Amino acid sequence: MTIFARRARASAGRMHPELSLVSYTLLGHLEESGRCRATDLAAHYALDKSTVSRQVSALERAGLVERRPDPDDLRVQVLHLTAAGRRILAAVTERRRAAFRERLADWSEEDLKRFATYLTRYNAWYGRSQDGS
Repeated sequence: MTIFARRARASAGRMHPELSLVSYTLLGHLEESGRCRATDLAAHYALDKSTVSRQVSALERAGLVERRPDPDDLRVQVLHLTAAGRRILAAVTERRRAAFRERLADWSEEDLKRFATYLTRYNAWYGRSQDGS
């Protein structure tokens, strides 16, 4: 797993030099959620608020994320992807998908199904571990 994590960080740097794996992950979360508060990101990823704040500030300076008042509570700022953030995220995602397709091209159908089953099982454990069941 350590090797997997190291490779993921290294591949993120190759996909887009200015976009770290953490930045890519945060952008992906924003794309999926549509909007969220920085404190929600910190809670979701079990990160310190200051760590998320630094990452979000860097993404703002790069023009990939912007803060807007929450329409339900104008005292709260929510994060949104900018058009540039969506473009970079889409480009990096497509490059990652192409890399996975290339790596898995010679795998048999049976191997791919088994791999998918193991990933599903692995990810299901994470969801259970978060809610205490």
